[in-house]
Amino acid sequence: MNVLFSLIAVGVLYLLVVLGVGVLPLKPVFGVVIPYIALVVFVVGFIWRIVIWAKSPVPFRIPTTSGQQKSLPWIKQSKFDNPNTTGGVIVRMLLEVLTFRSLFKNTRATLLEDKRLVYAWTGWLWIAALAFHYSFLTVVIRHLRLFAEPVPQWVLWMQNLDGFLQVGAPTLFMSSIILLASVTFLFLRRIFVGNVRYISLMSDYFPLFLIIGIAITGIVMRHYVKVDVIAIKELAHGLLVFSPVIPENASLWFYTHLFFVCVLMMYFPFSKLMHMGGVFMSPTRNLANNSRAKRHINPWNPTDLDIHTYEHWEDEFREKMKAVGLPTDKD
Repeated sequence: MNVLFSLIAVGVLYLLVVLGVGVLPLKPVFGVVIPYIALVVFVVGFIWRIVIWAKSPVPFRIPTTSGQQKSLPWIKQSKFDNPNTTGGVIVRMLLEVLTFRSLFKNTRATLLEDKRLVYAWTGWLWIAALAFHYSFLTVVIRHLRLFAEPVPQWVLWMQNLDGFLQVGAPTLFMSSIILLASVTFLFLRRIFVGNVRYISLMSDYFPLFLIIGIAITGIVMRHYVKVDVIAIKELAHGLLVFSPVIPENASLWFYTHLFFVCVLMMYFPFSKLMHMGGVFMSPTRNLANNSRAKRHINPWNPTDLDIHTYEHWEDEFREKMKAVGLPTDKD
């Protein structure tokens, strides 16, 4: 049902574009108003979530320990999996953000018929996640050519590298195919892996369908439908300088693509996709595990309160404890 509702939700979004662009004269709404609203919601929502996380108290050290903590001199420490210094934390964060190190070390537990518990490396998940994120980043960077004039040289380098295997005309970008293939893999994994399907919600499927829709409409516009790239670039640059010009001959595919992107941007700050910013705010990742070397005291521990210790509590309830047979420290 979660899959069905998510698919219906994306279908409704498509029908809104068909109604607003194909039937009603609402191209300025879908081409100008909604993109501006999406940008504001994304930026404000992103900052709001980061501020909320930054204000959350962390009274004690709770870093995830994936290796040996610093201990005796003759015991080798895992400096990057269990860092005790700021430098080690920085390296750990870089490995997490750039290579998904914790996902690379992830394992799957399987209980065999003979009651043995076997662990297996989930390499395909790590590869798909890495391919998805880097291909998505490449696609976003390539689209910067629509907003800048002249196009930065490094964007052109990225575009040429992405399309070095020129297949047909226009060039088939590898990032587009990898993005669609990887997000499809992540979707099918949630469908066919039982324990993953059990914990998957509509909020997990909805962004996957949105991204699939964005990838498909983008590929269709590039290879199967004639699109006035100059007019689209005028619209993109106009949005950037707050002087948008609505392209007259832009197809329904373009407005669908743009609307899906806007919905994803508005959905982003309020979904699990915020792990992009949340990973930097996670105390399980950004804290050094130096509890053995340094004593960490809760900064708001009360010092002027009358503490009701266990001894006081037992003195108060000793007779009742004895009456029901509970043991006491004092006879």
